[in-house]
Amino acid sequence: MKKLILLLFIFTLVSSGSDKKEDPKQEENATNASTETEHAASRTAGYSETKNAYFGNLHIHTSWSFDGFTNGSVTGPDDAYRWAQGEAIPGGGDGTPLQIKTPLDWYAVSDHAEWMGMFKMMADPSTPISKLDFSKRVTSKDQAVAFKAFGDFLYDFSTDGPLSKEPLFSDEKIMKSVWKEIIEITDKHNKPGKFTTFPAFEWSSNPNTQNLHRVVLFKNSDNIPKIAYSSLNSTRPEDLWTWMEESRDNGATLLAIPHNGNASDGLMFSLIDSDGNPISKAYSETRSRNEPIYEISQIKGTSEVHPDLSPNDEFSNFEIWDYTLAATAERNTHRKGSYLRQALLDGIRIESEGNGNPFKYGIIGDSDSHDSAASIEEDNYTGKFGMENEANHRLNGVPGFPEPNNQQLREFSSGGLAGVWAEENTRDAIYNAMLRKETFGTSGTRMKIRFFGSFNYNKAIISKDDWLRKAYDSGVPMGSDLSNAGANTPIFIVQAIKEANGANLDRIQIIKGWVNANGKSQEKIYNIALSDERKEGKTPVGNTVDLKTAKYSNTIGGTQFFTTWTDPNFDATQNAFYYVRVIEIPTPRWSTYDAVTLGIPVRTDIPSTIQERGWSSPIWYSPK
Repeated sequence: MKKLILLLFIFTLVSSGSDKKEDPKQEENATNASTETEHAASRTAGYSETKNAYFGNLHIHTSWSFDGFTNGSVTGPDDAYRWAQGEAIPGGGDGTPLQIKTPLDWYAVSDHAEWMGMFKMMADPSTPISKLDFSKRVTSKDQAVAFKAFGDFLYDFSTDGPLSKEPLFSDEKIMKSVWKEIIEITDKHNKPGKFTTFPAFEWSSNPNTQNLHRVVLFKNSDNIPKIAYSSLNSTRPEDLWTWMEESRDNGATLLAIPHNGNASDGLMFSLIDSDGNPISKAYSETRSRNEPIYEISQIKGTSEVHPDLSPNDEFSNFEIWDYTLAATAERNTHRKGSYLRQALLDGIRIESEGNGNPFKYGIIGDSDSHDSAASIEEDNYTGKFGMENEANHRLNGVPGFPEPNNQQLREFSSGGLAGVWAEENTRDAIYNAMLRKETFGTSGTRMKIRFFGSFNYNKAIISKDDWLRKAYDSGVPMGSDLSNAGANTPIFIVQAIKEANGANLDRIQIIKGWVNANGKSQEKIYNIALSDERKEGKTPVGNTVDLKTAKYSNTIGGTQFFTTWTDPNFDATQNAFYYVRVIEIPTPRWSTYDAVTLGIPVRTDIPSTIQERGWSSPIWYSPK
């Protein structure tokens, strides 16, 4: 393999005052010493003040979700947590067991709050709900009948129709019992220092098939509300946030994670609130307080950017899943308001106008699997639903499904991953990492990404053994703010390390967004490091994928990048954000692995290869 060359784009650096206020020095007395001793004693193995990368998923459904059950999932929350720790669990479809190759560090089952656990009861002939004609359709052995029932229900759900209001579907006593059981199962699997779990559910607002879904995650099981808040209570995000604030007042600790803006048809990052009013400072503050991070990539595609919004981004056409949440395979028509990069641009523009930043999101990746297994490994993909647990169904169609829906399944991605930088593998440490946005997302690969910024770094910092401690002490990590530039230009540190048994890295990019003097938002992509001694960003890394065998070679690309960069166009008067995108060399897409397994030609209506990638949370600059 050619030696990796790090391209150091170091421009002007002039030292100035600190951009990060230090806490006042506290007296060293007996009380503080005792507290420090107690903290040290409570630390788990592997604790690190400079933080470790932990990988997990918090967006996981089981057969206890209405759409999981109706689409063939056969396992529950207990199975999900066992799967994440490396155990094999039953699969739907052809019955092939599901098992991850490399276990995860943390996991959260987030079944839908709507009709939680109720649909599974349709298969129990002793229950009243099983006697409904609709239940008989859902549980039909004829897949076409069952899918039509699901489609009818999904449409009713999205348009406030009568079917979704059937009283037997919403037995509050049963749903409270199911939620309580989910919490108990989650607590049972929590093992501080080894494997972390979080209580969670999904609020599934879907007005007119436009996705506004949020996962609601609790730090622990203390003072959790006795029933999950659903879109049957309200489809308005503002009402969800009010419920979250009330839950905090009652002692719960929680946050929400929106996802799939790409399926919202412009609604997720709308510039008006639910009442049609322009975004206010109060709205921005409430949204940011309740939603610190955003899920950028998952099974239903990647919502970083769209080619229509960023035509000059050569990597923008990545795993685009361009549908609403209708069962009729309706396409989105509105790009603006659907993708995160545009939202980040809108956010700093709104902030520059004095109305706060409603879209100040850290970044994670996740799954949205509905069969308990996150399906994050490209060569071990088992689909989103139980009915897809069969290569032939994933590629050639599920019996009873119309072709537009089968194409939707083929366009599914493998699941993404959430990475957090935390001191240890515990609820407190991982939740706090999410809260401060020291997170990164990937399309499923376990690459590690670090990103720091400061007006006080010098270009030699990464040559020091203690660079990481200095990076924290004199700068800020991803998810943070820079301000008070003075006459300086910030220096950024970027480190990216490939997955241990995964593909090599192609390049590191920094994406910058800013607001110019005329109030117009702009963006620019910088290639700050390239592998294989390449000098030009437009030069492709090459492709070693053999489509006949679904194999590739790491004879191209690099194993890691570690570099510093300064913005050659920095303007201290402009609001701006920066985030890192790390791109791997081409590897086989899951659909190519399936084609080789089946011994059939690779399909030409979907990509045959994929350049997996990761995204850091942004660092924001404001001229305050």
